[in-house]
Amino acid sequence: MHFFPGMAGAKGVRGQGLRERQMPSQADARKGRGNVHALQVRPYQLLCAVCRTGEGRGGELLEAVGEAPDRPLRIVCNAGDVYAYQDPGTGEDTPEGADYNRKRDLDILQRMSWPPGIVLPARTAFMMLMERIVTVEGICGYETVTGEGWQGCAKAGSGYYEAGRAKGIGAIIPPRSEEEMQEEKVRSVRALEEAEEVSIRPHILMCAVCQYGGGVRPPYPPDNLPELLQIILNRKPDLRIRMARGADWMMCSPCLARVPKLNACVNVLGSGGLSNEKRDLDMLQKLGLHFGSVMGATDLFRLIFEKIPTTADICKREGSVSPSCWWDGCGESNVTAGNANYEKGRRELMEVMSAK
Repeated sequence: MHFFPGMAGAKGVRGQGLRERQMPSQADARKGRGNVHALQVRPYQLLCAVCRTGEGRGGELLEAVGEAPDRPLRIVCNAGDVYAYQDPGTGEDTPEGADYNRKRDLDILQRMSWPPGIVLPARTAFMMLMERIVTVEGICGYETVTGEGWQGCAKAGSGYYEAGRAKGIGAIIPPRSEEEMQEEKVRSVRALEEAEEVSIRPHILMCAVCQYGGGVRPPYPPDNLPELLQIILNRKPDLRIRMARGADWMMCSPCLARVPKLNACVNVLGSGGLSNEKRDLDMLQKLGLHFGSVMGATDLFRLIFEKIPTTADICKREGSVSPSCWWDGCGESNVTAGNANYEKGRRELMEVMSAK
C-alpha cells in the first residue's frame, strides 16, 4: 500500500516508503486548499484490513483510516487493457502468485461494481465492502485447488474476515461517543434558543415536517429539528433561516452520522453529504431559492407547503440499490409514494401557522 502517486500509473514497490499527494478534504475543498493525503490501495488490501480486525490485529491501512476516516482511497489493480493507466504493478502482490493476485482483485471489483482506479472516501469504501462481500470464500480461497499458484490465502478459511465484518464499521472507525453527542445537544439547543438567525441545510426542513407528522416532539436526541419547530411555533415565528450547505452544527450537532471536523454527514454508507446535497439542490430549485437565501421561518414553511406537497420528487432515489452512495431507505420508500408523515405534518403545521 502506498500513497496516491498521480495518474501516470507509477509503480508501488514494497519497502520503498510511502508516497503522497495532497487531496482536498470535504471542508477544505470549498476553501481551495487540500490537506488530506489519498491512499492508493489494492482491492484485496481492503479485505485484509477487515480480516485483521477479526483476528484482533492492526495494520498500516487500518491506522491510516483510523487517523482520517474519510480520506480518499484510490483503489487500483492490474487490469491492463484500457485500464492500464492505473495498473500499480506487482510490488504489492502477496506470495500466492501474479495470476491469483490479479484474479482476486478483479473478483472483488466485480462484486462491488467498481471500476479499477475508483476513488472513494475510506469510510464509504469499507461500508460498501462489508455490505456486499459477506465472505471471502471463492475470492481469497477456493473449494478445490486446481494447480500450483491457486492454493489461495492461508487465512481464507479462518473465519477472520467474517468475524471482522460481524464487528461492523465501528471496529475500523470508532463512532462518536454518547457523552460527546449529549454535550453537543445541550450546547446547540442553548444556542438555538438564543439565535436570531439559524443556518440549516434545506431538505432537513422537510425532515422536520416528517418528524412532526410522526409525532416526534422535543426532546429528541438525534437532532434539533423538533426543538426548532417548537421555537418557531411558540416563540419566534419570524426567526430568520439561512439556506446552508453541510451538516450544520446548530441542527445536526448531536447526530451519530455527523463528522464535526468536516461539518459532514456520513449516513448513506458514509456518503450522506452527496445524496443530501442533491436533495438540498432539488428543494432549492423547487422553491426558487439558493444557498445563502434567508427567509422568516413562517413564510419559508408556507412556501415549502405550497411548492412541495409530497416528499416523492425531492427524496426518491430511482435506480439505486444498496450498496450505493445514492441509496438510502428514505429514498427507496419514496419511489412509489411520498412519506405519509410529511403529508400529515404539512396539514397540521399549515393549520397551526394559519392560526398565528
